[in-house]
Amino acid sequence: MSEKVADHVLARLREWGVEHVFAYPGDGINGLLAAWGRAGDRPRFVQSRHEEMSAFEAVGYAKFSGRVGVCAATSGPGAIHLLNGLYDAKLDHVPVVAIVGQTARSAMGGSYQQEVDLASLFKDVASEFCETVTVPEQLPNVLDRAIRIAYARRTVTAVIIPADVQDLDYVEPGHAFKMVPSSLGMSFSPPIPSDEDLRRTAELLNAGEKVAILVGQGARAARAEVEALADLMGAGVAKALLGKDVISDELPYVTGSIGLLGTRPSYELMTGCDTLLTIGSNFPYSQFLPEYGQARAVQIDIDPSMIGLRYPYEINLVGDARETLSRLLPLVRRRQHGKWRAEIEENVARWWQVMQRRAAVDADPVNPEYVVHALDALLPDDVILTADSGSAANWYARHLRLRPGMRGSLSGTLATMGPGVPYAIGAKFAHPDRPAIALVGDGAMQMNGLAELITAAKYHTEWQDRRLVVAVLNNQDLNQVTWEMRAMQGAPQFEPSQHLPDVRYADFARSLGLGGVRVEKPEDVEPAWREALAADRPFVIDFRTDPAVPPIPPHATLDQIEAAASSILRGDSDRGGMIRQGFKAKLQDMLPGGRDRDDRPGAREGQ
Repeated sequence: MSEKVADHVLARLREWGVEHVFAYPGDGINGLLAAWGRAGDRPRFVQSRHEEMSAFEAVGYAKFSGRVGVCAATSGPGAIHLLNGLYDAKLDHVPVVAIVGQTARSAMGGSYQQEVDLASLFKDVASEFCETVTVPEQLPNVLDRAIRIAYARRTVTAVIIPADVQDLDYVEPGHAFKMVPSSLGMSFSPPIPSDEDLRRTAELLNAGEKVAILVGQGARAARAEVEALADLMGAGVAKALLGKDVISDELPYVTGSIGLLGTRPSYELMTGCDTLLTIGSNFPYSQFLPEYGQARAVQIDIDPSMIGLRYPYEINLVGDARETLSRLLPLVRRRQHGKWRAEIEENVARWWQVMQRRAAVDADPVNPEYVVHALDALLPDDVILTADSGSAANWYARHLRLRPGMRGSLSGTLATMGPGVPYAIGAKFAHPDRPAIALVGDGAMQMNGLAELITAAKYHTEWQDRRLVVAVLNNQDLNQVTWEMRAMQGAPQFEPSQHLPDVRYADFARSLGLGGVRVEKPEDVEPAWREALAADRPFVIDFRTDPAVPPIPPHATLDQIEAAASSILRGDSDRGGMIRQGFKAKLQDMLPGGRDRDDRPGAREGQ
């Protein structure tokens, strides 16, 4: 049998080292599906419940493997469904290739069934490269470029293959006019700033007395160099959410996440510093950076298009984080750790005491902060963590201390709902020998997570470590938006939009042959975590949490406090709980620190 175009697509993916394609079938890719059958399912076709989930799983796979994620979908509606997951990849700078079908060439322009102008549809999300294969000789060049550009520019690319083209006999491009030959593979030499720019940078850093470092996901390979630089300069290190796993939270000078979901010590680090070094981060919220004119600043980023953004940096270095820092370190003067470093470490120590006390506050029925805080000490050393958008992201950002070897991510820039569970599934295909934990709200679970439990049930027997724990913070409220309405609009909770029905998530998991438990009492929180982490299959914990526990930002402005108070006066349906929980949470900030405390709810008299 002659090799078809579809056969060559899969063969070329195998030659590129692609082992998994996250996809959902449809007649627009029937030729590819038949080729998968002939190829013995290589690369592996991983079937999701929805094309958007295929894209999210490809993003999770790429984030946690460092390799290109590949997803595939049929023409028309299938291609449309991919978009949200692909935008998540684009905005978080993750290499993903989408392979999509299209109606037959003979039907194009005829308002045919499922005919969508895919080139126009994908022209923004795959702006770096989106091409349609119309003849077999075109294929290797288009597919190779899609993969190379996705890797090189850390972005989304798309290859559109009409259904009839998939079934054509494959013909290699010839040595002839208007033929474009292609080849496999690519090498990459990371950019390095000039010696002069490094010297200028060292002079700026050496002149600073109160140095702050902000790291993002682009610094992940430079952990040792960041630690060495912080030690030389007596600096504190804050982390953008996508860089939460860059450096260990056990280090006393690491202030944790920054921003609205961040920590008080990170806010204090930025308000007090006179020098800022940003490494591999495109953190967008400039109001959480030093005041303009307060600090001299340097940015290091591998992407020239992302350099110089967010802050008036004095020096902008285009370079790989690890290579740049390794050359910068010998030029930086060692200084004694004085009052600045001591202040940072005191703020960090006090913050963790505050977090412990907030987790210990009683709630009705369970404090969500305690749910996540209790997990902190139980995290496996090789865990992969995902968090969904919403209030779950607050507790992920603030209560979990990531140690070396742990990985974690979420939808950073798009901040879309729904990727928590599919990210974890993609992570399990990237690292089938590691446990994964997804922290999701009940809104995200109802939107996407429930159906993807079916995917976990379908494939988990193939994973060496079958642990995939899904923790649902079930408060029957779209909680993050509810609190944003209160704090930013001064509007009371609008129940028709915000209230969610109660769903027995653990029962659904058990109906699929997975593990599951519902937790409605604080004393059952830790045993539930232990049971899930000891399970031999994916496990869902349905935590019934209190929606009145406020995700207090590290620096609540007077306007936000007044707006929240206004929502109470306007008759918020949960005003009693808001007042009670808000007062108790804020009180923990004002209590003196330094004493050892039992962090179990109800463990202290009067709780």
